[in-house]
Amino acid sequence: MAAAAEIKGFAAAPALRPAPPAAAAAAPPQPRRAVAARALRTATTEKAVDLAVATNGALPAVMHSEATTEITSQAVDANSRRKTKIVCTIGPSTNTREMIWKLAEAGMNVARMNMSHGDHQSHQKVIDLVKEYNAQNTEGNVIAIMLDTKGPEVRSGDVPEPIMLKEGQEFNFTIKRGVSTEDTVSVNYDDFINDVETGDILLVDGGMMSLAVKSKTADAVKCEVVDGGELKSRRHLNVRGKSATLPSITEKDWEDIKFGVENGVDFYAVSFVKDAKVIHELKDYLKSANADIHVIPKIESADSIPNLQSIIAASDGAMVARGDLGAELPIEDVPLLQAEIVRTCRSMEKPVIVATNMLESMINHPTPTRAEVSDIAIAVREGSDAIMLSGETAHGKYPLKAVKVMHTVALRTESSLYNPTASPGLVAPTQALLNEEFSSSQLSKMFGSHATMMANTLRTPIIVFTQTGSMAVLLSHYRPSSTIFAFTNEERVKQRLALYQGVIPIYMQFSDDAEETFSRAISCLLKGKHIKKGDYVTLVQSGVTSIWREESTHHIQVRKVQG
Repeated sequence: MAAAAEIKGFAAAPALRPAPPAAAAAAPPQPRRAVAARALRTATTEKAVDLAVATNGALPAVMHSEATTEITSQAVDANSRRKTKIVCTIGPSTNTREMIWKLAEAGMNVARMNMSHGDHQSHQKVIDLVKEYNAQNTEGNVIAIMLDTKGPEVRSGDVPEPIMLKEGQEFNFTIKRGVSTEDTVSVNYDDFINDVETGDILLVDGGMMSLAVKSKTADAVKCEVVDGGELKSRRHLNVRGKSATLPSITEKDWEDIKFGVENGVDFYAVSFVKDAKVIHELKDYLKSANADIHVIPKIESADSIPNLQSIIAASDGAMVARGDLGAELPIEDVPLLQAEIVRTCRSMEKPVIVATNMLESMINHPTPTRAEVSDIAIAVREGSDAIMLSGETAHGKYPLKAVKVMHTVALRTESSLYNPTASPGLVAPTQALLNEEFSSSQLSKMFGSHATMMANTLRTPIIVFTQTGSMAVLLSHYRPSSTIFAFTNEERVKQRLALYQGVIPIYMQFSDDAEETFSRAISCLLKGKHIKKGDYVTLVQSGVTSIWREESTHHIQVRKVQG
């Protein structure tokens, strides 16, 4: 559908349209599958930009110098927003109204509730506060809610006082409940005896202490301390190279999942997923409960790695949970596995979160180590959609400083990446489409790719209108250098898009009249100071679901904003 020439908020601009027949006649005949090679012309008031979209992904542009200067001048503002999202775990340090507001202002995009700690009453309070914040902030600062299941964790029992373990001493773990002596404590898992073998290495708290299994009895595992330390109550136990035979979703997890359904959370982070079967099981349950909640498996067990492709294919993203991953597998493999998981998610156009120990020292100290700063930068450079804080914001002494450090490091790293001239490889190349007839999804991918190249060339933000979120997700996948403003009339879609790299989701009711909706969107962005008068924006009308346009047409427009 053609855009009107005159609308509020925009300079007069003809809609993006195929070149007139006379211009096309000069070009040699093209096969049907070269539909992408149609010349596209975008006109702006007093300046013109000639753009040709070619099948090889090239996007030549001949611009008047004044327009070039104006668009370049807005690039500083367009690229000054952080694109990598920040997940904050909410706990005793941050579970008040004041702190949640401050975390949001500092840069939090997703509030995570760790169901290993707290109860439903305390988590209900957090959910209600986040929803209150979202209701009061309607101009782009959306906080999504993530419920992280406890999973089948093996833990030591309660001890009245910490037990000091020394190198070389004998120490035992028993499946008898309530045992706590100088040389023996209980574990909470009856099959612990069967899961370990003589010669195995037991890791306490992800490797803070380690013990070698020497022998077993009917109810105890006898060990020798390799690396000592202070053993406190309910410490997490791993066997290096092995996963516990417990089910991925426990009875407690099912209760927590039901709690999440009742409260309409946006994401489940599912602990210790070993294969795709558990993802299908959970999704079947959510479908039966009519719950629109996305499932993010935590890749943290040895068994999950051989099944990585099928797990992510069945899911809505993934989290690189490096703590347990580095306990069950050789620690030197963790950076390689992180990169592989990020690549796999990117290839499947699914969001990926890098988590655990990112600013661990800031639990007790006001500044990070230089290695932690580099860790954040690496995750950003690899293409993570989000990076996560755990104890830093849950019970740390400096939660706001930790978020600010993560924000500034991510922003600075992104500033070195998003330069279309220096780093053209950041935009995923469009794959050749060899079919005679394009499917809707293939056309959407092609236009998403070319819209990204256009926005990168002109250094403009992207505005997309979506009912399902699919085009906003696709644009995020191509990693444009500027922000994607995703307007949606679906509250659930708005919440979910908060996790995706570079996307600022905004809820807005759509009018039957496209131009009226465009105008209201521009007014919203002007009010929120996301754009200003005189800026150029790239407007995308494409996607599997048609809004306003005819199903067979896809539009990319560049318009100049008027006050």
